[in-house]
Amino acid sequence: MTRTLEFGRRAAASGQADSLVVFLHGYGADGNDLLGLSEPLSEHLPDTAFAAPDAPERSTMNPMGYQWFPIPWIDGSAEEEAAEGMVRAADDLNAFLDHVMAAEGIPAERTVLVGFSQGTMMALHVAPRRDPAFAGVVGFSGRLLEPELLADEIVSRPPVILIHGDQDDVVPPQSLPQAAEALQAAGVDVYAHVMRGTAHGIAPDGLSVALAFIRQVLGLDEAEGDGD
Repeated sequence: MTRTLEFGRRAAASGQADSLVVFLHGYGADGNDLLGLSEPLSEHLPDTAFAAPDAPERSTMNPMGYQWFPIPWIDGSAEEEAAEGMVRAADDLNAFLDHVMAAEGIPAERTVLVGFSQGTMMALHVAPRRDPAFAGVVGFSGRLLEPELLADEIVSRPPVILIHGDQDDVVPPQSLPQAAEALQAAGVDVYAHVMRGTAHGIAPDGLSVALAFIRQVLGLDEAEGDGD
């Protein structure tokens, strides 16, 4: 049985949503940690609703926050525990995505996943294994888990943008090219941006690149061009 994820929501600025962005937070944080990004983004995505679930487990390292699954090198958990936790969290997340898209009346092809750190790990694991495909995936400062399994398990290929700080001391910057290589080998269109001088976080240039990607995969720039 899947666990119900509590979540925060921001309605479309226009009052009528035709697209959805789902934020997936990092280890030890919560949905509100990323939902704040909807404020600067909504100005440029007026017809987009935003949702940000809390991960299903309380963080063992930060009782005020949540984790999608244990991370052995941070919390001392066993590798088997982490692997089992990730599988269970993927089921929880899939159930949540089905629920929130149905509630908003937004299909997968108008939905973008935006992950940070452990949330990126979840997004990159779940999105290629779902059909129909999402509009796109934005992965900040994360990794692709089990890259060796992707080619055999992939069922959809939403475009992906990977964004990483070159000074990240939590998730190594080389995680970006490693993920990109595996995704591209599986037939996914991958874009990348390195945030110069940035540690484990989201810099303004990274958010701007993410926004441009989201507008592109939702066809918003094309729509504006058609109206000129």
